[in-house]
Amino acid sequence: MFGWQFRKYDGEPELSLFDELLNLFKDLLMYAGGNVATAIQWLMEMDREYNLTRDDYGIQDFLDELMQKGYLKADPEENALRPAEKMNISLRRKALKEVFGNIKKATKGNHTTKKDGKGDELTSDLRPYVFGDSPEQIAFVESIKNAQINHGPGSFSLEYEDLEIRETYHQSSMSSVLLIDISHSMILYGEDRITPAKKVAMALSEYISTRFPKDTLDIVVFGDEAWKIEKDELPYLEVGPFHTNTLAALELALDILRKRKNTNKQVFMITDGKPTCIKRGNKLYKNSFGLDRMIVNRTLNQAGKFRRLGIPITTFMIAKDPYLMEFVELFTETNGGKAFYSDLQGLGDFVFKDYSRSRRWNNKW
Repeated sequence: MFGWQFRKYDGEPELSLFDELLNLFKDLLMYAGGNVATAIQWLMEMDREYNLTRDDYGIQDFLDELMQKGYLKADPEENALRPAEKMNISLRRKALKEVFGNIKKATKGNHTTKKDGKGDELTSDLRPYVFGDSPEQIAFVESIKNAQINHGPGSFSLEYEDLEIRETYHQSSMSSVLLIDISHSMILYGEDRITPAKKVAMALSEYISTRFPKDTLDIVVFGDEAWKIEKDELPYLEVGPFHTNTLAALELALDILRKRKNTNKQVFMITDGKPTCIKRGNKLYKNSFGLDRMIVNRTLNQAGKFRRLGIPITTFMIAKDPYLMEFVELFTETNGGKAFYSDLQGLGDFVFKDYSRSRRWNNKW
């Protein structure tokens, strides 16, 4: 039997106790830097205070189910529990939903250029069919109209000259590097800036891998130095007693992008402050007071290299101190990129919008 079937709408289904505890546990695991024992301890303390569990389902039942469903794995050498890959994927998807909301997965995700030709994104432009065009590009409605006009209403005949093709855009892939500041200032004065930064990074990673599968995203964290991390490490990043070596982050980003074969390249940088150190020889030159001319000049020189190579840098500044904004504006002018000054809640929206707009950047740069 064919047709529609209807039933009463009862609203969103209620989460099971396991799912409710899992959502909470994911947040605790992030705050604990991936330390499962610490997250469990916090969960038990919250259970004692807020009665999260039931008489027939306790914390140990929850942990057993986590193991059974593959969210946690045992580490025999350390005699401890560790997050499994399923937990890492779940954390990225949770961040994607929280930060970007209603973004849907696409089977083909690419960035358009201005050149018309064979591709997988249709435009509104039409042209006559030529031998070799893909049948998938035929504009059937327009072609049938042409047949009716050209051959009269008496009999229907679709000829070669009736066919029209809908143009497509060439598709190109994008190589991006995301720089995340993990200096001490990201948790200074009691304000947690690193957690929103981590969530945005996880969401962006999941967004790119699902919607733009041809793209690449490399993640670099920077404090006194800069180093590359894998996306599975993102949920468990922790701020260290570091200064801010923006220069090292930019140097590493450029090294990474030079090895990428994609024509289109870009850099995102999430930070809350000015550069405060650089590598000079084998030692760090540090100055946390104001804008040190030596540090600033070397950082700006590196930003200029990106401009000459046509690689835009988008800086997401999660602090609004006037003297910090002064540096970001100078940095952005030198690079020719973009800068956004965001509160912690708006950060993800800004990153998403700018990544989506990057397809227009491909045309410009």
